[in-house]
Amino acid sequence: MSKLWGGRFEGATDALVEALGESVSFDARLAPWDIQGSLAHAAMLGSCGIISEADAATIQSGLKEVLADIEAGKLAWDPALEDVHTNIEVALVAKVGDAGKRLHTGRSRNDQIATDVRLWMREQIDSIVTLLARLQEALLDCAESHQDLILPGYTHLQPAQPVLLAHHLLAYVEMFHRDAERFRELRRRVNVLPLGSAALAGTPYPIDREQVARELGFDGITRNSMDAVADRDHLIEFVSDGALVMMHLSRISEELILWSCPQFGFIEIGDAFTTGSSIMPQKKNPDVAELVRGKTGRVYGDLNALLTLMKGVPMTYNRDLQEDKEPLFDASDTVQLCLEVYARMLPAISFNREAMAEATLAGFMEATDLADYLVTRGVPFREAHGIVGQVVRHCLATENTLPRLPLQEYQRFSPHFGDDIHSFLQAETLVARRNHPGGTAPVQVHQALHNARERLAAYRG
Repeated sequence: MSKLWGGRFEGATDALVEALGESVSFDARLAPWDIQGSLAHAAMLGSCGIISEADAATIQSGLKEVLADIEAGKLAWDPALEDVHTNIEVALVAKVGDAGKRLHTGRSRNDQIATDVRLWMREQIDSIVTLLARLQEALLDCAESHQDLILPGYTHLQPAQPVLLAHHLLAYVEMFHRDAERFRELRRRVNVLPLGSAALAGTPYPIDREQVARELGFDGITRNSMDAVADRDHLIEFVSDGALVMMHLSRISEELILWSCPQFGFIEIGDAFTTGSSIMPQKKNPDVAELVRGKTGRVYGDLNALLTLMKGVPMTYNRDLQEDKEPLFDASDTVQLCLEVYARMLPAISFNREAMAEATLAGFMEATDLADYLVTRGVPFREAHGIVGQVVRHCLATENTLPRLPLQEYQRFSPHFGDDIHSFLQAETLVARRNHPGGTAPVQVHQALHNARERLAAYRG
């Protein structure tokens, strides 16, 4: 490891050890947030009289120059300097001389990296919440454009009861709404400042942590210096929340994959989001949905990596914690990419009304309502359940469906079946009967769409 800042060592570090210990290859992405934290730290050191105001101003000017070099691609990251912090500090000293060596007064790389990650994570959370809102809007747009479409609702992947397509899509709106809520709640826990905790015990310098917190937009400061440098709960929670997002994306992916196959034929996904086969000209593969489904396992792996990393680490900082960045960054990148591509893909999906309508005739989805029909005519439910079971068995034997079975056939099983039985069994009638909040009746779904729009607008406001 780098011995740049120490005078204790005489021998050089083994090259393999340097390769093992360097992190700048992946933590260089934290540079803007590292400099943001250092700017606030330098300002505080100057205002508290820990360093001169002139040195503080020089440091801040130099840091801005370093940031400009980074943004222009002019800074060459040196793995021998281990990490993003040391690379930036060396670049700063090269620009401003001895003043730059005073920047690290009253802090450690332990509380510095903890601060960098929290600053970075705030922005990632905001980005993910925005992407979740876009995805919900895409789902709402799709639902509003197809409010009259009816398709089978399934349990055990068997036809169960008819529902509105809009109602089905609103189920995913609810899932992604919960995801956004989880990230918003996490942001409050992330938004506390660890800087000032130094290596683990705090610092003897008369620092003003609240000033730095205000400057960086934190709601407060951490309450325990040891916990501040050792805590990685928010990283695990971030990836856990991301894993839930991916699970929800994987579920809708699975449905789109099924719906796009000829056996269902409910949808066709636009060309921009599908691919062909190298040998089968007829193929149109739902690769985006499949890739998102696959990347879900990748984020689960990131979560398991972090949990395993942390389970045996004693207080406070240990070098193991360097390994927290790559799964964190990977999970964030993967979640955001998948959310963005899904928001683009949904408008490119067309729905096959005829295939959905035909599918509602399969599987005897009207059976529960048929039993309810008898109940409304005084038949006890358990008796009605048995009668309908016999009707279904008869339809199977005669290759018929419940909506198409003649009235005289119905009346062989019960005299309570009347002339209205066929109109009662229309899919539109069955859907409209679920007329309560949360149900699939058109009036309820219309209101649910309105409520979801208002909820999104309120969050953005």
